[in-house]
Amino acid sequence: MLTDVLLPHNRWDLLAGLPVPRPTVSVVVVHYEQPRQLALTLAALQRQTLPPVEIVVADDGSRGPVRAGAGPVPTTVVRQEDRGFRAAAARNLGASRSRGEVLVFLDADTVPEPGFVEALTAPVAQCPDVVAVGRRLHADLAALAPGDDPATAPRLEAPQWLADGYAHSGDLLHADGRSFRFVISAVLACRRSLFDDLGGFDERFVGYGGEDWDLAYRAWNGGAVLVRRRDAVAWHDGPDWADRDVEAGQKEAEAARLAELIPEPGTRGARPAGGLPDVLVELDADSSAVGASLGAQTHRDLAIGPPDRFWSADQLRRARARVVVHGVLPATAIEEAMRMLEEHDPGEITIIGADTGADLATLTSARAEGRARRRPDVPREEVIARAFGRMTCHVHAGVIPRGAR
Repeated sequence: MLTDVLLPHNRWDLLAGLPVPRPTVSVVVVHYEQPRQLALTLAALQRQTLPPVEIVVADDGSRGPVRAGAGPVPTTVVRQEDRGFRAAAARNLGASRSRGEVLVFLDADTVPEPGFVEALTAPVAQCPDVVAVGRRLHADLAALAPGDDPATAPRLEAPQWLADGYAHSGDLLHADGRSFRFVISAVLACRRSLFDDLGGFDERFVGYGGEDWDLAYRAWNGGAVLVRRRDAVAWHDGPDWADRDVEAGQKEAEAARLAELIPEPGTRGARPAGGLPDVLVELDADSSAVGASLGAQTHRDLAIGPPDRFWSADQLRRARARVVVHGVLPATAIEEAMRMLEEHDPGEITIIGADTGADLATLTSARAEGRARRRPDVPREEVIARAFGRMTCHVHAGVIPRGAR
């Protein structure tokens, strides 16, 4: 039976010493025209110290038949039409045809070591909020036969930016709102319940790249605990795709798609928010002055509506915070509260007028809401208090717009 540990913030280190259940695991392997590499990966999955209950090969429209291989772990192949590079849709298809409590995602060209599944899924089995990423190394596996040890193959350089990201964040222990960039779907695990809560991979991503960052962003924003397991090793056949020549237009298209869907400021930059804003603001006061003060906010990436405003599921999964406004806000109020959110990861921030002591607004983080939503048996206020805590942001009036006076 899986355990339901409620962790504060991203403190996955607190799982050390706790019992580790042995979950039922489904491994989804995304594949396209890679028969030799797939054979290596499937053979390695048959030799895991924690055998999965099944392997699902999610084929992205290969022209010929796909061999499932043989072994004690049952392997099935599910297929979708070839309508371009649609790894996101293929992974979703594979997940939908599986039954394990925990989902592991692998690429067909990434060969796991024997302890990979057991190491990667351990924190996932302990805590329902965990998204775990393994340690992807690189080698030339051209001469490898199924069942051979990939660690004996000629080793290639791993991407330095990824190694630096793990080093600076303590294997994601000190993750922040930008750390989703270090979560790669080639070696990924989470509970099925979390995957479903997040809505799976976004199938709007067609073409190489971006879908894993997008899922990881929504996971972090939905209260996930990001964990990097350096003992969950898998070997990618060849160098990192980021080190290969990629057309500038393809990179620009990926960046534009990410900026459209991810409101985190470092990703979106100065691009317009469109229909997926960073902050969802609800007016709890019928006042033109309050409305005018919102129009003057220095944090511009927001949408405003009444208390009963129906926000879409996409907006709720992507906006970093919701703010309920009770009074006239100084122009920097939301900007200052969002800075506090980025620096301290609180669940709730009360915005107080420093000059008057008035309660002006309440900001609730999407991370706190997500973690509370997945625990319907625990009062929401208790989850917010235990997992994130509350803070107060005192803002000075400064210059108040003419219409808000």
